Amino acid sequence: MNWFEALVLGVIQGFTEFLPVSSSGHLAIAGTLFELKGEENLTFAIVVHAATVLSTICVLWKEVSVLFRGLFSFRWNEETQMVCKILLSMIPVGIVGVLLKDHVEALFGSGLLLVGIMLLVTALLLFFSSRVKVVAGKEVISFRDACVIGIAQACAVLPGLSRSGSTIATGIMLGNNKKNVAKFSFLMVIIPVLGEATLDLLKGDFSAEASGIPSLALITGFLSAFISGALACRWMIRLVNNGKLVYFAYYCIAAGLFAIIYSL
Repeated sequence: MNWFEALVLGVIQGFTEFLPVSSSGHLAIAGTLFELKGEENLTFAIVVHAATVLSTICVLWKEVSVLFRGLFSFRWNEETQMVCKILLSMIPVGIVGVLLKDHVEALFGSGLLLVGIMLLVTALLLFFSSRVKVVAGKEVISFRDACVIGIAQACAVLPGLSRSGSTIATGIMLGNNKKNVAKFSFLMVIIPVLGEATLDLLKGDFSAEASGIPSLALITGFLSAFISGALACRWMIRLVNNGKLVYFAYYCIAAGLFAIIYSL
């Protein structure tokens, strides 16, 4: 992987992490087109996912700081409850990560047929959520809804099934306020991704030597994913609030069909 390929892939990751079109699916498609090896794909995916998580923290810093202040007041206030809901939503994906990590990683090297199918599933979710008539929506995400949204996130470990699309669509179909669901969706992924990246770093999986990716390419990918992710995060919150998700369903259909046809 050279620096230009890393730049393109980083921009793809940054935008598609927040837009409901599956960052993992697009990285798999781009990786196939660039003829990247599995080790390169996995290491690069970890780096750019960490970059987009950091962009989330920067964009939602006000919300993050409010949560921390409320949490460390050591009271059962709204902020502490929200932190607990975020932690609850992480349990399903944590179980998948612990018990099925090797199987999930194997799926990322299984070709584009699964990616294409899951992109079509993402399109269906976006269509269904666009048909839900929510005037204002529930202002407070309940513990039950947080758990269900967390299950949706766990299912989205499949390449091609959009994490943001699955969690936001699920939250909307449960009757929650669109803007609050979007922010919750972005906040709930911070700890799992950073935790996975830290574990891989401790195991040495981040090294340029182990992956065969030059350091310049990793740095370029990280920065491009961070910048594009910050832009996409702000944009996505506005799009969800304005009910524009259905347009991404059409895109997912086109991308899914392309992946399926290319895999044949």
